[in-house]
Amino acid sequence: MKHPRAILLRDRKKRVEQGHPWVYASEIDRMEGEALPGDLVDLHSHQGRYLATGYWNPQSQIIVRIVSYQPIEAMDEDFFRERFEQCALHRSRFVQDHDCRLVYGEADRLPGLIVDRFGDVLVVQLLTLGMDARREAITAALAAVFTPKGIYERSDVSVRALEGLEERTGVIYGECPRIVDIHENGLLLEVDIVEGQKTGYFFDQRENRASIAPLMKGWGWRSGIKLEERSPDEASDDTGALAELQESTRVPVNANGKAVTFPYWDGATVLECFAHTGSFTLHACQYGAKKVTCLDVSSHAIETARRNTARNGFEDRVEFVVADAFEYLRSQVKGLDERAERGRAGLAAGGKMPDTSKPMGNAGRTWDVVILDPPAFAKSKSAVPGAIRGYKDINLHGMKLVNEGGYLVTASCSYHMRPDLFLETVQSAAVDAGKQLRLIEWRAAGKDHPQILGVSEGHYLKFAIFEVRSR
Repeated sequence: MKHPRAILLRDRKKRVEQGHPWVYASEIDRMEGEALPGDLVDLHSHQGRYLATGYWNPQSQIIVRIVSYQPIEAMDEDFFRERFEQCALHRSRFVQDHDCRLVYGEADRLPGLIVDRFGDVLVVQLLTLGMDARREAITAALAAVFTPKGIYERSDVSVRALEGLEERTGVIYGECPRIVDIHENGLLLEVDIVEGQKTGYFFDQRENRASIAPLMKGWGWRSGIKLEERSPDEASDDTGALAELQESTRVPVNANGKAVTFPYWDGATVLECFAHTGSFTLHACQYGAKKVTCLDVSSHAIETARRNTARNGFEDRVEFVVADAFEYLRSQVKGLDERAERGRAGLAAGGKMPDTSKPMGNAGRTWDVVILDPPAFAKSKSAVPGAIRGYKDINLHGMKLVNEGGYLVTASCSYHMRPDLFLETVQSAAVDAGKQLRLIEWRAAGKDHPQILGVSEGHYLKFAIFEVRSR
C-alpha cells in the first residue's frame, strides 16, 4: 500500500536523518497525494529519497510524527502488538517493579501514547490525533500483550487541544477500580487513577527516590550518640534490659552514657516539599529517617500521603503540613533570622543570654535533608524567566534550612529549564544564601522513561543531590 508523500524542503535542518521523530509544518515543501488527518504519510527528501513514515495532522504545528524508519502498511493491532512486546521486554530487563511506565511515547517509537501499569490496571493517555484515531487497535493490543483486568483512559490534558481533540476520560476495557495499590522499591502505595495527577502517579522518579538512601543514616553524632562496646548485661537502661540489643555488643549510647532504645537514633530529619502523595517521605522512612515533615498545598494529596504512610507503618515518624511551599520555606527562614537577631540583640545589650522579651513562633526549624520536587514551573519558553525566579526562590530558602553539612535534594521537571540553566539557577541561589554546594549526584528520569539521543524534548527531568555548607 502506497501512502501520500510529504516532500521536505531542501534547506531545512536535517533533524529527521538524525533520528528526531517530529516534522514541523514549516519543513514541508509539498504533498503528493491526499492525506486525511491521522493518515500515514511517507516522508521524502527534496531529492525523492525515502526517510520515514509517520502520521499526519495538518492542524498541529508538528504536522508529522514518525513511527517507523522503514515502510509500513498500517498502524493496526498487529503493529501495536509488536511495539508493545518490545516495550514489555525493555521493562522486564531494566525495571524491577511490576508497576511502571510501559509505553513512553517517542522513546518507544509510539509518539503521542503513554501507558502506565498500576497493579492489574493500565492507564492510557492518547495525546495526538494519530493515536486517538487508533484507540480500538491500541486497546486490543494492550489487552493481548499485558492481559490487564481493566484499561482506563486519562486523556484529560490540554495538549490535545493543539491536535483538535477534546479531553476524554473513562473505562475503555474491563473493570477499573478508582483506587489501585502499587509497589515501588518495596513500599506499598495507593494510586487514584481517576483524580490523581497525570495518570495517577509519577514513576519517573523511582530510581531517584531510591538514591536518597545514603542520606538517611549517619546523624546520631549530632545528638551526641555513639556506639560503644558493651557486654549484654551492660546493654540496659533504667527501664530494664534492652531485648533487641542482647545479640550485639555495639550499643548506641547518649552523652550521659545511657543506652538509646529509639531504633531510628541514627536517622536524618527530613523536609519534603511539594510532597504530592508522599513518595519521597515514604522512601526516607524506609531508609531510616528519624522524623519527616511532609508538606503539600493540597489537603487531598496530604490525606493520600497520610494513608500511604499508615499502610507502611511509618505514621509515628511523619508530621503532615498543608501549606504553600514557597510561603512555608520563607517563614522558616524568617524565623531563623529572627532567632539570630534576638541573640545578637541580647549580646549587644551586654547580657550573656539572648533577648527573650519577644515571643517566638514555631518558625525557624532546620533539617538534615531538604527535598524539593516541585511541579513544572515553565511549560513554555515564555515562562522560563518566571520559572528561574521560582526555582531560585525555593532553592535559596531550602538550602538555608539545611543543617550544616546536610543535603539539598532538588529537581525540575520543566523541559524548557535546560540542565545547565537549572544548575546555574541553583548556584545563583547558593551565592545569595552564602552557601557552598558540593554536587553528590546528578540524575534524570528512570529506566522506564528512556531517552532518544538527539531528542532534547525527552530530557525533561533534572535531579540533583547537593551537600550544603556555609561560606
